Amino acid sequence: MNALIHSLQDLVFVFDERGRFSYIHAIETDKLLINPHQAIGRHYRDILPAGLAHSFDTVFSRVKYTRQAEVFEYPLDLGPTQRYFQATVSPLAGDTEPFKGVLSVTRDITDAKQAEVELRIAAAAFQAHLGIMVTDARGNILKVNDTFKRITGYSDEEVVGKNPRMFSSGHHSALFYRRLWKSVMSSGSWEGEIWNQRKNGELFPEWLTISAVHDRNGSLTHYVATMSDISERKAAEQEIHQLAFYDPLTGFANRRLFIDRIGVALKELNRHQRCGALILLDLDSFNHVNDTLGHHIGDRLLQSVARRFGQMLRDTDTLARLGGDEFAVLVEGVDGSPRKTQALAEHIASKLMAALDTPIQVGDEQASVTASVGITVMADSQRSADDYLQQADMALSQAKASGRRGLRFFDPSMQAALLTRVKLESDLRLALVHQQWQLHYQPQVDEQGRIEGVEALLRWHHPERGLVSPGEFIPLLESTGLINDVGEWVLEAACHQLAAWQHQPGFEQLTISVNISPLQFRESDFLHRVEQVFQRTRAPLERLKLEVTETLFVDARDDARDKMLSLKARGVRFSLDDFGTGYSSLAYLAQLPLDQLKIDQSFVQQVLESSANAAIVESTIALAKSLNLDVIAEGVETPAHQAWLMAHGCHAFQGYLFGRPMPVEEMEQAVRAQRPSPPGAQGA
Repeated sequence: MNALIHSLQDLVFVFDERGRFSYIHAIETDKLLINPHQAIGRHYRDILPAGLAHSFDTVFSRVKYTRQAEVFEYPLDLGPTQRYFQATVSPLAGDTEPFKGVLSVTRDITDAKQAEVELRIAAAAFQAHLGIMVTDARGNILKVNDTFKRITGYSDEEVVGKNPRMFSSGHHSALFYRRLWKSVMSSGSWEGEIWNQRKNGELFPEWLTISAVHDRNGSLTHYVATMSDISERKAAEQEIHQLAFYDPLTGFANRRLFIDRIGVALKELNRHQRCGALILLDLDSFNHVNDTLGHHIGDRLLQSVARRFGQMLRDTDTLARLGGDEFAVLVEGVDGSPRKTQALAEHIASKLMAALDTPIQVGDEQASVTASVGITVMADSQRSADDYLQQADMALSQAKASGRRGLRFFDPSMQAALLTRVKLESDLRLALVHQQWQLHYQPQVDEQGRIEGVEALLRWHHPERGLVSPGEFIPLLESTGLINDVGEWVLEAACHQLAAWQHQPGFEQLTISVNISPLQFRESDFLHRVEQVFQRTRAPLERLKLEVTETLFVDARDDARDKMLSLKARGVRFSLDDFGTGYSSLAYLAQLPLDQLKIDQSFVQQVLESSANAAIVESTIALAKSLNLDVIAEGVETPAHQAWLMAHGCHAFQGYLFGRPMPVEEMEQAVRAQRPSPPGAQGA
């Protein structure tokens, strides 16, 4: 019996009726917590971990009272590893005999547990979202999972025993498959994108992984393939590509793709000594279409325009919508000189412009549009795509400035002008910080030539260029938005001067006229900023006159009128500058709180030579009188001009005849010079 027991691989433990170890058999003592001799006579609670001892208490009690064997599984930490055991605990007594203890035959089931876990994992993986196919070493299909059947549309009966070649799409060459299997043979696996065919004949992309399975001896036994249908991912990638490189409204290339194409064309230009051309087209007055017919109609119109443009181009040309109503065409691969390329580009541009000659039907609406065009020839591969786009854009700006349906080629002088403008704009931003602004004043006189007021005119003393013409920097102030800050500086400087003059004899009655830009006047915080100036300067506002132009009243006329009334309540007066050159609506004149009309110099200087201009000026004077408005004429340069104006009822003048714009010191000398001498001064 002892020989039999000692041959057992299982562990054998005998416990007396109190739970003390009375016998231990263990061939592999590393599966015990302590040496067997040290355990004999000790209670299991003294040796086993507390949790295991508590569980064994329950088993021990049940076996004792039921006299039935129980199977008990438990984990046990043995040093750094955890192992699993299965114990069969049996009573050491018959049903009628006194209880003498228990016998526990314990088996190490760690390997079986691990295999069970791996089996469960394998079973779960087989039912995962990946399609799985298992073949034998010859490639015959043994098993597929539900996901595989759902992706391919085949059932078990239709695929088991067959070769995976049945799924071939014909999309790949024999060379592709040879390389695939070479990889499996050499490295044990292959993965990549492949096109296969569903049962219904539909081709689809999948991500496929093929792994070779070998036994312990290294012999090939199976192949396991996992696959995922990537149709949706490919569709999403295509959609992302479409959104990234194509205009969603027209379907043609967008700015990003267009710039890429220019880059490729420039490389070809360098490699093959060819030329190319870049054409920019901008629809004239397209905003009017949006405003009158709505943005939905505007979008459909852009689609129709794009289709017409596309029909006019060669297969080698690239059409793009850069944004808004701006289109671009890349003409590339032209053999020949820049002159021939220019002629071809002009021919293509003319065709594109002619494509818009016929009105476009959009639903129930019909729209007529024209396009302005800027062209640059690409003959220098050292320039970048952005350089050529900038050149074409400069040419387009010149075309639009010339009127509707203009066409201009880029000329280097345009770039020189742009660089000058950019430098001037940069300097302009520093002018206020470095106190380079100065006010000059031009006299406004009555019919006797006495100075009754002045117009404040902004001058810029550039550190390198000296005095810069207002015709250069005023448009820049408006286009950059600096007009608000600079305009506030002008108003404040003029108000400080008014405040100073009110305490000087002979100056206290002078008025100062200040020009206000329509952009400045339309700002939402205009009144607040002006009020802050008034508080800082304490100027006599009844001597302040703000000059506004007719363009202020083209849009938001009511807002302009409300702001004027607010300032009028403070004593400020208003003069309408350049009357007759802009909007010239009699309707708004009667509604606005004006005090004065200023006749533009373009009319004044022609009154002696042009009967039409003379009639306009005469009518303006009569209109001012009928509306109880003062009238002043600017640009008066000769006594003959003044005499004509006086004869027709105008008694206030401004112009070189009475003085050019001058610094305040010279202006004050001129005012003092017209004051009568004190009594007795002539005899002194």
